[in-house]
Amino acid sequence: MQKNHLDEVVAIETRSFPTPWTKSSFESHLEHPEFAYYLVALDNEKVIGYAGLFFGGDQGQITNISISQTYHRQGIGSRLLRSIIEFSIAKGIVHLSLEVRTDNKSAQNLYSKFGFKIVGTRKGYYQETGEDAYVMCLFDLQGEDDQ
Repeated sequence: MQKNHLDEVVAIETRSFPTPWTKSSFESHLEHPEFAYYLVALDNEKVIGYAGLFFGGDQGQITNISISQTYHRQGIGSRLLRSIIEFSIAKGIVHLSLEVRTDNKSAQNLYSKFGFKIVGTRKGYYQETGEDAYVMCLFDLQGEDDQ
């Protein structure tokens, strides 16, 4: 993700979430590649999706994955998630986590397909709606438990 992508990213963010992140939030994250990684999916230079990751030490937190409504069910979310996982492995990250709305079955299915497991529930996590979130984790990205 580059700064010139941000207007389109924020437009997708605004259509996807009740309390969207601001352009300045994304800008500040882009200024810190030592702990934040963002990527976009493009269709002829048009941003059609994005994903973000915060990381430190051997832990990573997927912050957001969102796809423009027109491009749903085309495998773009899977490609973005795969790229986040590949980046994480290259960075030496061992465990990834994320929160997902308990009623967002399609996102849960995507994460499960990549090996994420529900490990807990955060009651009232989404303050704007009072919705609960599942905490999902992907453990042992470096394959250390296999040795």
